[in-house]
Amino acid sequence: MSEPEIHPTAIVEPGARLGADVRVGPYCVIAANAELGAGCRLQHHVTIEGPTVIGAENVFYAYASIGQQTQDLKYRGEPTYLRIGDGNTFRESVTVHRGTAPDSWTVIGNRGNFLAYSHVAHDCVVGDGVIFSNNGTIAGHVEVHDYAVIGGLTAIHQYCRIGRHAITGGCSKIVQDVPPFMIADGNPAIVRGINQVGLERHGFDEESIRRLREAYRLLYRSKLNVKQAVQEIRKTLGDAAEILQLVEFIESSGRGIIRRHVRGAGAEE
Repeated sequence: MSEPEIHPTAIVEPGARLGADVRVGPYCVIAANAELGAGCRLQHHVTIEGPTVIGAENVFYAYASIGQQTQDLKYRGEPTYLRIGDGNTFRESVTVHRGTAPDSWTVIGNRGNFLAYSHVAHDCVVGDGVIFSNNGTIAGHVEVHDYAVIGGLTAIHQYCRIGRHAITGGCSKIVQDVPPFMIADGNPAIVRGINQVGLERHGFDEESIRRLREAYRLLYRSKLNVKQAVQEIRKTLGDAAEILQLVEFIESSGRGIIRRHVRGAGAEE
């Protein structure tokens, strides 16, 4: 493996740590308290602030701004952090901020794809294999679980959670949790079905998809309330992994899950 390759116009502050085979393009700025793992690529005009720890083989396109301080008005300059895993792609003008409270972290997992102008705010936790479409924006303290897809121009309210393999439609407004495996779409969003195409692409078999479709029916198309629907799901759909994940997510929700009907919005029951 080779030494880092740094363009003459780039600024790499003393104390910054660059792994083997890192390439830093023209006019990039890397702060003293930033660390980049082996094989990272910075195209040009990329800013890496810190304290930030970045894993291996991440790619940053032009004008990405990573590790800037939180925009939360409570912030008073305390040390806060950002950690990014391996193999992510951050396209043009993506922004990712550090935590707010002293010693707090924003965390991004592995192999995510963050398209142009998407934003990860302070204190968020983002899992593996996610996709943020163009201008997908998450507010502070949001959780995006593994393999979720955030649609273009989607805005997600603070403290919401997006479950595993869930997807949001473009231009959606998300103000409550989106359960795993579901599609949420609209402004404000409602849950419209299971993410069948996404599930098939990730290798879910027909029986798993059938169980999730039945769970969706109980949650969103029956006359049961959420608690009753969860009880019925437990009783009728057994202990398959995807059903347990769905139930645990619902039962641990702090903001409540998005429902099908939106009061006053004209959506069907």
